[in-house]
Amino acid sequence: MARGDAPQDSYHLVGISFFILGLGTLLPWNFFITAIPYFQGRLAGANTTTTTGTLDSNHTGPADAFNFNNWVTLLSQLPLLLFTLLNSFLYQCVPETVRILGSLLAILLLFALTAALVKVDMSPGPFFSITMASVWFINSFCAVLQGSLFGQLGTMPSTYSTLFLSGQGLAGIFAALAMLMSMASGVDAQTSALGYFITPCVGIFMSIVCYLSLPHLEFARYYLAKKPSQAPGQELETKAELLQSDEKNGIPNSPQKVALTLDLDAEKEPELEPEEPQKPGKPSVFIVFQKIWLTALCLVLVFTVTLSVFPAITAMVTSSTSPGKWSRFFNPICCFLLFNIMDWVGRSLTSYFLWDAYFITFMLLFAVSNGYLMSLTMCLAPRQVLPHEREVAGTLMTFFLALGLSCGAAFSFLFKALL
Repeated sequence: MARGDAPQDSYHLVGISFFILGLGTLLPWNFFITAIPYFQGRLAGANTTTTTGTLDSNHTGPADAFNFNNWVTLLSQLPLLLFTLLNSFLYQCVPETVRILGSLLAILLLFALTAALVKVDMSPGPFFSITMASVWFINSFCAVLQGSLFGQLGTMPSTYSTLFLSGQGLAGIFAALAMLMSMASGVDAQTSALGYFITPCVGIFMSIVCYLSLPHLEFARYYLAKKPSQAPGQELETKAELLQSDEKNGIPNSPQKVALTLDLDAEKEPELEPEEPQKPGKPSVFIVFQKIWLTALCLVLVFTVTLSVFPAITAMVTSSTSPGKWSRFFNPICCFLLFNIMDWVGRSLTSYFLWDAYFITFMLLFAVSNGYLMSLTMCLAPRQVLPHEREVAGTLMTFFLALGLSCGAAFSFLFKALL
């Protein structure tokens, strides 16, 4: 919420913009992993898209000569790790607008190339190489984009971080629904795949429009200006504002519960900010890391576990029922759509507080816990530092998010080998 003399977010336009920006940052990753059957179909041996490029081909079994599931996960997260690390130290060298807008435009162009490849006949080897190169560069720009946006969000109320994270969670749902609509459309494989890959291009374009609109919104200008003279006047947000779940769930606040909130109460938060000079100087990455290392470790562990099995391992699961329509839709629904819905629910739980099949039950718990813990750590970190250090904290947390993703991608090779 805006506080004090801060302007109001008229019609929630800033919140909506950050929600769409969150959606745009993860659209490329989600559209790539949700289309695993399409890519594996084209890598199965034929060199045309008319017969094997269909989105509903079931090529998710263990017999995957290119190990596409593992490679797309690893080559998505490695550049994310490297470029978020680079962004953590060089974020002041390149203007913020250049980093964000340039990354969005590059992602748009690279995804347009991916869509164009649907119409190009190509043997599996070159197609695999081009696809992996595209995955690498798209996620490199995504790393710079996410790091820059999380840095901005660190200067704003935590509600906007949650909206951004919810938008990221919705990207997976959006991709899974696009996959299902393409499968059910009844058109030929090429047209279906082309329509599927053009969809995220529209989402990225909307993200560009939203970002360009922020400087014209008074609420966004107030927080994103980051003037040193305004920093002392910004109150640190309390646990009640960060996790507005207790009273909404009928659970009264108690001294015992308040004492267990990572020392984020107003009286326990840094009180020296008003005493400091008006110009606090350049925040130290090392000092900020000392304040948020525990939260960063939690984030790394969350994604190490998640990415070690999703999607490289979970995408291999097939339905035990007899062949039919359910068998075709089982993986897109129970692996991707189900996971992304519950991951989105989990991310949203930081603002608000059966089936008999074991796999589906585990995916529910798996996704909710992943989304909730990820959103919780990303929201808590900027609250643990002084106001002028929040942008650095947000950028650092993006790096540790990428570290967890990369560790998980690496472990996925081990788990697949064990299977």
